[in-house]
Amino acid sequence: MGDIKKLLANTPDVGALLSQVDQHKAQLVTGLSGSARTLVLSTLVSEKKKPVVIVTHNLFHANQLMEDFSDWVPEDRLHLFPVDEMLYAEMAVASPEARAERVATLDFLLSDKYGVVIVPLAGVRKLLPPKDIWTAAKFTIKQGGELDLTNLAQRLVDMGYTRQQLVNSPGEFSIRGGIVDIYSLTEEFPIRIDLFDTEVDSLRYFDAATQRSIQTIEKVTILPATDTLYTKEQLIAAAPRFSKAVERNLGLIQDASDKQTFMKQVTPISDAFQRGEPVDELTMFTDFIYPEKNSVLDYMSKKSIVVMDEYPRIMDTDRRLNEEEAEWVTSKLSERRILQNQIFSNNFRDQLKLLNHTILYFAVFQKGMGNTRFNHIHAFQYRNMQQFFGQMPLFKTEMDRWIKQKNTIIITVPTADRAKKVQQIFKDFEIDSKIVKPGRLELEKVQIVEGYVQSGFEMPTDKLVVITERELFNKVTKKTARRQTLSNAERLKSYSELNPGDYVVHVNHGIGKYTGMETLEINGIYQDYMSIIYKDDAKLFIPVTQLNLLQKYVSSEAKTPKVNKLGGTEWAKTKKKVATKIEDIADELIELYASREQEVGYAFSPDDAYQEEFENAFPYTETDDQLRSTAEIKHDMEQKKPMDRLLVGDVGYGKTEVAMRAVFKAVQEGKQAAFLVPTTILAQQHYETMLQRFADFPIEIGLLSRFRTKKQQTETIAGLKKGQVDIVIGTHRILSKDIEFQDLGLLIVDEEQRFGVKHKEKLKQLKAQVDVLTLTATPIPRTLHMSMLGVRDLSVIETPPANRYPVQTYVMEQNLGAIREAVEREMARGGQVFYLYNRVATIEKKVDELQQLIPDARIGYAHGQMSEGQLENTLFQFIEGEYDMLVTTTIIETGVDMPNVNTLFVENADHMGLSQLYQLRGRVGRSNRVAYAYFLYQPNKVLNEVSEKRLQAIKDFTELGSGFKIAMRDLSIRGAGNLLGSQQHGFIDSVGFDLYSEMLSEAVARKRGMDAKEEKTQVEIDLGINAYLPGTYIEDERQKIEIYKRIRELRSHEQYVELQDDLIDRFGEYADEVADLLTIGLIKMYGERALIETVKRTGEEVELIFSVIGTQSLPAEEVFRSLSEVPLRANVAVKKDRLIVTLQLKKEPTYQWLGYIQKFAQNIVDYRTKEADSSKLSEN
Repeated sequence: MGDIKKLLANTPDVGALLSQVDQHKAQLVTGLSGSARTLVLSTLVSEKKKPVVIVTHNLFHANQLMEDFSDWVPEDRLHLFPVDEMLYAEMAVASPEARAERVATLDFLLSDKYGVVIVPLAGVRKLLPPKDIWTAAKFTIKQGGELDLTNLAQRLVDMGYTRQQLVNSPGEFSIRGGIVDIYSLTEEFPIRIDLFDTEVDSLRYFDAATQRSIQTIEKVTILPATDTLYTKEQLIAAAPRFSKAVERNLGLIQDASDKQTFMKQVTPISDAFQRGEPVDELTMFTDFIYPEKNSVLDYMSKKSIVVMDEYPRIMDTDRRLNEEEAEWVTSKLSERRILQNQIFSNNFRDQLKLLNHTILYFAVFQKGMGNTRFNHIHAFQYRNMQQFFGQMPLFKTEMDRWIKQKNTIIITVPTADRAKKVQQIFKDFEIDSKIVKPGRLELEKVQIVEGYVQSGFEMPTDKLVVITERELFNKVTKKTARRQTLSNAERLKSYSELNPGDYVVHVNHGIGKYTGMETLEINGIYQDYMSIIYKDDAKLFIPVTQLNLLQKYVSSEAKTPKVNKLGGTEWAKTKKKVATKIEDIADELIELYASREQEVGYAFSPDDAYQEEFENAFPYTETDDQLRSTAEIKHDMEQKKPMDRLLVGDVGYGKTEVAMRAVFKAVQEGKQAAFLVPTTILAQQHYETMLQRFADFPIEIGLLSRFRTKKQQTETIAGLKKGQVDIVIGTHRILSKDIEFQDLGLLIVDEEQRFGVKHKEKLKQLKAQVDVLTLTATPIPRTLHMSMLGVRDLSVIETPPANRYPVQTYVMEQNLGAIREAVEREMARGGQVFYLYNRVATIEKKVDELQQLIPDARIGYAHGQMSEGQLENTLFQFIEGEYDMLVTTTIIETGVDMPNVNTLFVENADHMGLSQLYQLRGRVGRSNRVAYAYFLYQPNKVLNEVSEKRLQAIKDFTELGSGFKIAMRDLSIRGAGNLLGSQQHGFIDSVGFDLYSEMLSEAVARKRGMDAKEEKTQVEIDLGINAYLPGTYIEDERQKIEIYKRIRELRSHEQYVELQDDLIDRFGEYADEVADLLTIGLIKMYGERALIETVKRTGEEVELIFSVIGTQSLPAEEVFRSLSEVPLRANVAVKKDRLIVTLQLKKEPTYQWLGYIQKFAQNIVDYRTKEADSSKLSEN
């Protein structure tokens, strides 16, 4: 009895390998591949409890092994050391995920724990710091321990961290007074350390998005933020070596202009050496910093076992990498970027010679080994399992043969359900089998077990047969997603954050330019003001208490707005014009809503077993959003009212799957479903997807598009009329007059905004009685959702599917060698390439250039000036794989899914907007391969600051979802225009997006008679005390604005308490000014609802003046009752219909009398709320 590894350990071949693995230096293992190899290696790990380091020939292969092992080796004992084969890429800046994984791997290797570490060949070649430097760099912090702040900042910089005001992505730290935040690459959350002098007072995780602490921890180890540490000392020590080498090189250059170029490029680097400051460019000069060459193999413990996976291929790749490196060096030398005789990588063969560990060489055949001497050779007999494709009689004969030969037969299935099904099928064919737990396998039996093996195999001499469901029935087993260590914590700071130089909209004064925050002293009182410049340099100071009147100006196409004149009338006119327009829109929306409420459609019945079976056949793990959206859609279909739902989600987020589940629900109740798409290509793609997805069910699918012959079309149309065709997919051809459905139950519209007006009319008629689901990838802004909600139900899919690998993003100079490399690499794995080139005029010239560069590639091109037919044909050929590379202006067809394209180049990426870059990058990496995106800019070009920031942002966001957020914001504004009709753009731009949506939602709410808005006043508070956030407490202006904003937007006492906690959590204990500021915020909140208009202090008394309505609705006894808890002398009077309460302050301390005022306002609010509630009850 035992699990599969135990069985293996006891077989003769594996047993021999295990017994000899300790004694010999070099052994050859032949004949094993696929899952068998993974299993044998996992057996080795669990039996010998030693670390095993596996060297593969490239990263792609390493990633695959990683997937294979993830089912056999616990996650914390399985590590990858990802390094890219392409030197170009590695020398440019690699992605933060890869860096985090490398850091974790080095730490694991040094810990001497047993497990599996997978290293691609390029990883062994990478130059690393000496082991002792790495060990010295990490440190542990304990609750109650000591931490000295004096050198901490320098120490963290040495470890590769960068200092920020606000920590929000891995590799950053910040120090604010006695609070230190560090976001270690290997931790899921950033860590906040609260110091009392030098003692660690508390240690906790916090959430980077809200900056709020989550939980306290006892201790934490801070690892370096990079695997190439350049400490200040090392750099300064290496400076003289570097300067000498530079002088020597300078002597070798004859040409004067070359000398100049060389000096220009090298000077910043020698400065960095001299100052001891790490900069990105130092990666090219690692050999000066670490004179002795170290590789990842030097980090292994003595007892490790090294495995060379496919040794002949490793040697092959090594030769290729050496050639590439030589080529790279030549090109860099000619650009004067590097020095002569530099070393950029370890020599792999030398590294091997230095090893005195057990080395296992795995190879399928015993050839191509060069002159390696082996002390022992293990030859395994192994066969890949054949595919049975559900042909049970054939399977039965094989089975009988295996049973006769006394094999142990194991069938792996994903779930207990499947296990029962398979057992039943076996029973039908008279095969005896039992379902067993993974740990209770027996010899010479047929057993079905839950588990995952990549592919089946048979090992005749070891009498072991393993079969997966894939070989039996050609079913793909669901794979659970590996969790990504980096969360999307690098979410974007809300786009409304203000930076000096931004345009802002002031509700009463119009559009101006924000110049910054200033603390002004007026009559001895300090307060923070925001200064805004209007036309003719008129300056306006707005006290921070009025932050709510300001919004950042956001327009549909990021245009520069026209600045208004202070005190002019034009702003009022603009606002009025927009308001009338908004009224009309609101009317239309309300009308739509009303008519929809009256319609009656068909109510579907709840899900049954078939529906479940269909959904379980989906080979991937659904995201929560997908499941939620599906549930919402089904719920709508089960209602009498016709569904009208909008499903929003980025391309590749699995909208189609959700739609297909709805289609299945409709079809299996005997209804027909129509799928309307904007373009022929999309129709083709959806058609193919559906054929695949519905293959196991008796469902007839038709396609209507210009890729179908006349005859095929006529058949489909006839079938629809008779009800023989269940699902039809097509372009606007579906809307033609000659098409009749027998019983249409569900209409799905993809990218509705791309249909013309006529089609929309036709759609409206169809829509009246059937359930409609509209899909779109252009997101719609949240603020508008609110106002549109009554009109259209919305489901949003925001989480990307558990895509196996994030897109590896490189930002680098345009470099022909690198382009050729990457294209050849993509072609070698059978993939395709996008090359983005944004000038139609010279696109053909570009194609010729690329053709000369890569003669083997088949290159096509597409641009917006071709006719629609030409475009579709080119794209179709590309999708069908007739081209390897498509050179195109911005990708024309947005909805098309091209999973085979996994490399993207963007030329002159610095000219693109962020959302464009994201959208583009989202076009690759749609399958389970590593995808690469290269953003190129012209060499020797100094990027302007904006472009640099953009590219930097992209570099950090290798995750999918994060980009979604930026792109969202740009696109959502466009989406707004689409949703409301194009003529709205102008209006949105004239008042800015935020104000526009605010006006719209107010209008809609008013018209729908939701006027139950509570009465509020604008309170003016003038108490003549210091209440502000001093610069010593919060330095960073942006964080200051954020806090002021939160004070201004307090809605409840709970929020006030939460804000207090947050301030202490993030910035430490605060002074009286801050406490008073918070209390005034509360007074303002309660004052608005108590209907107080002014709170003013003159000398030793404070006047509270109520509004006219406030005075009428407040009985006198309530005033006195509210005052009863306030121990100050009070006078009550009424002047000009306004109630005035005057409080005598005596000599009370400030905080005390502020508290009293707040209590009084709160009591009045409590009374008003009670009143409102009781009047509601009496109405009902």
